[in-house]
Amino acid sequence: MKSARLLTTCQAWRHRFGFRFSGSLLMLLLWSAGAGCTIGDDAEAFTKRRHRMVEEQLKARDIGDPAVLKAMKQVPRHEFVPKQYRDLAYADRPLPIGESQTISQPYIVALMTQLLKVKPEHKVLEVGTGSGYQAAVLHEITPHVYTIEIVKSLARQARKRLVEEFGFEKEQVIYGDGYNGLKAEAPFDRIIVTAAPDEIPPPLLEQLARGGRMVVPVGEQSGVQELMVVTKNQKGRIDRETVLPVRFVPMTRNE
Repeated sequence: MKSARLLTTCQAWRHRFGFRFSGSLLMLLLWSAGAGCTIGDDAEAFTKRRHRMVEEQLKARDIGDPAVLKAMKQVPRHEFVPKQYRDLAYADRPLPIGESQTISQPYIVALMTQLLKVKPEHKVLEVGTGSGYQAAVLHEITPHVYTIEIVKSLARQARKRLVEEFGFEKEQVIYGDGYNGLKAEAPFDRIIVTAAPDEIPPPLLEQLARGGRMVVPVGEQSGVQELMVVTKNQKGRIDRETVLPVRFVPMTRNE
């Protein structure tokens, strides 16, 4: 298909300008036009896939929050996965992102975001940046998103992507041990954890604001975990609600 598009472009130029290109000039112009055409075609195709994902994987299930659906429709998931997996970016499945980490399936990202009940004025902490996709989805709802990643290479890549392409400030994307939260910016109205601890980290409970809400997968590293919604009332009481079984990569700690 790519070769056919390049040939068509070359033929169109020849017809329009009435002369033939030769040698390296032909190759340069052909590559340049073909690259532009391919990028445009790919962007349109990815947009269609993303919209179909929202309709078939999210709306058709139990995702009904308009803000969440809008965010999922806006954020290009294919830009957060390695190139070799881009054709699978809008499939209903997790994908590897390197360093033994994954990007969650679109439904789980949407579900956790919906359970979080984020408002534009909320300050949000994400523990486990990964590729940055979940943070970008949250950022479509509120600009007050802080995200922390323990794997240095992933933190570096995510910071570059989120700052340059998605409107984050550098200080919002942190390399560090998310188990300890981010005390300097606490309290947080919402906390979302995208890796599974054996138990809910006490620092995160402490940094959750009164009236706040946390979504976190909890359980043994070798098995299935339980996705939980944790709330703190105005008096500081903690309540936990189990939503459904999930499977996340384990939360790791700095020694």
